[in-house]
Amino acid sequence: MATKIRLQRGGRKGYAVYRIVAADVRAPRDGKFIEKIGMYNPNTNPATVDLNFERALYWLEVGAQPTDTVRNILSREGVLLMKHLRGGVKKGAFDEAAAQAKFDAWKQAKEKGLNAVRESELKAKKDAAAKELEAEKKMNEAIAKKVADKKAAAAAAEAEAEAAPAEEAPAEA
Repeated sequence: MATKIRLQRGGRKGYAVYRIVAADVRAPRDGKFIEKIGMYNPNTNPATVDLNFERALYWLEVGAQPTDTVRNILSREGVLLMKHLRGGVKKGAFDEAAAQAKFDAWKQAKEKGLNAVRESELKAKKDAAAKELEAEKKMNEAIAKKVADKKAAAAAAEAEAEAAPAEEAPAEA
C-alpha cells in the first residue's frame, strides 16, 4: 500500500486549518486516513505547526511520500534533516551522538534566526508607532496654533469693537 503524508482540510469557510495525516494515496483529501501526525494553521503569523516529530519521522522512514506543502513544513521543522542524518548513521558516516549534535546545532541556529526576525519586526513596529506619535504631536501643535491665532484675532476684534464705542462717547459729550 502506497502512503502519502498530506494535508486534510478543516476549519470554517475562509479560515482553513489543516491536519497533517498519513493516508493511502487512493483516499480522498478529506477522507479516510491512517494516522494524524499534526496540525497546520496558516492563518497565524507566522504559521503555527503542531507536529508529532517521531511519528512524522517514522512515516518518512517507512516510505511515505510527503506532498509539496507538507515537505516544506517537515523541512522547516527539521524532520527531513533528521531523516538525512539517520541515513548517515546507517551508512556508518558518523554515530548517533554526532547526528544528534548536528541536529541540535541546526535547531539552535534556526531558533536564533527566528528570534532575530521577531526582534526586528518588533523594533520596526515600535519605530513606526514612534513616528506616528511624533506626526500626531506635530499635527496637534499646528491645530493648537491655529486655534490660538483665531482666539487672538477674535479677542483683538472684540477689543477694537469696545474701543470704537468708547471713542464715540467722549466726542458726543
